[in-house]
Amino acid sequence: MTYTMKEVLEFVEENDVKFIRLAFCDILGTQKNISIMSQELERAFEQGISFDASSILGFMNVEKSDLFLHPDPSTLSILPWRPQQGRVIRFFCDIKHPDGRAFEGDTRNILKKAVSRAEKMGYICKIGSECEFYLFETDEKGRPTYIPHDEGRYLDIAPLDKGENVRREICLSLEQMGIQPESSHHEQGPGQNEIDFKYSDALTAADNLMTFKAVVKAVASRNGLFASFMPKPILSESGSGLHINLSLSKDGLNIFKERDNDSSAAKSFIAGVIDRMLDITAFSNSITNSYARFGSFRAPKFVSWSHQNRSQLIRIPAETGEYSRMELRSPDPACNPYITFALILHAGLDGIERKLELSEPINNNLYNSNGDELRNIKALPENLKQALDIASKSSFVKSILGEEMLGKYLEIKFEEWERYFESEDKESIEKQMYFRRI
Repeated sequence: MTYTMKEVLEFVEENDVKFIRLAFCDILGTQKNISIMSQELERAFEQGISFDASSILGFMNVEKSDLFLHPDPSTLSILPWRPQQGRVIRFFCDIKHPDGRAFEGDTRNILKKAVSRAEKMGYICKIGSECEFYLFETDEKGRPTYIPHDEGRYLDIAPLDKGENVRREICLSLEQMGIQPESSHHEQGPGQNEIDFKYSDALTAADNLMTFKAVVKAVASRNGLFASFMPKPILSESGSGLHINLSLSKDGLNIFKERDNDSSAAKSFIAGVIDRMLDITAFSNSITNSYARFGSFRAPKFVSWSHQNRSQLIRIPAETGEYSRMELRSPDPACNPYITFALILHAGLDGIERKLELSEPINNNLYNSNGDELRNIKALPENLKQALDIASKSSFVKSILGEEMLGKYLEIKFEEWERYFESEDKESIEKQMYFRRI
């Protein structure tokens, strides 16, 4: 539901709301927040709430560090796991300079610009994400271990699947927050789960993904478990992907609606994403551990497309009507969804504007293909260093993120790569860097 500022203030007064969380994320996609008392909310709407941006990775320097959070009233959500007396609500926020200018590192605003470009071209973008995660046991002090919650496998039921009650609680919490779950199940790995929720406009989809990750972690903790969105927390098991299902409508019609993808705009959009995929990968697969996932357990390795074939980077699922779409299978949950969605949308729109021709689909199983069959197909980067090198030379990425923000992101990520590269125990350093944070 969309609220105005006046309606929000009335809601707060009438529903015993005492605490307001003002949420945003850093350039890496880590959610942050400030909690204010309810009587400060009107000031937050009118003037913003300041914070020390020099303490947020990739934001401002200490000598000029003030930024302001301005809550978006349309993103109001009650946090159902907090007390019902003295309720807590949360808003996603726009980040601005003291003079009211949008902060260049506000990745939510970067996605807004991509959505605005699509609308000016006559397109409405809808995104639905499929996000996988692992549940691990905790020790007697509540600290996460590396022991999976169960030994279940794909679509197993209890008692092999021990996650059904946790998934149920997650789904009910999401529903109370206005996010509509569509399906949930045990995934391929031990302790691995997936919950899918209904598609929405691109900005709401990114907000919903941030909410989803927070809900999963909160509910897991309430149940004595730890949830990890690390792409490959168990190297010998299935990785956790973030499959991005995207459709475009023009004049009320879904351009992906035809099963055989006859729409020239749809073909050019897919061609645009394929053309820029190597530039995007440093953001859609943003940590060293991301690259352990590629090429196994149905995660793609090559830049290709097909109908239904799950060994491909992009597939066109066998759905009809409003569910017709393209599915991008390479991203993972460690990414910043605002940046990732923005780059994908811009790449596809570039493809439409340039009238790019879509290559022929590759229908064979690429996991079993030989060298001759793969000779003319581009591969995804083999590691984070390769992906960062490509992004650093990309005029496409620089035009969207800006030189300053791109430079900060690359600096952070090259430092991560150096720590990983110089470590003798690669698995241990990745767990140290990412297991609890992602």
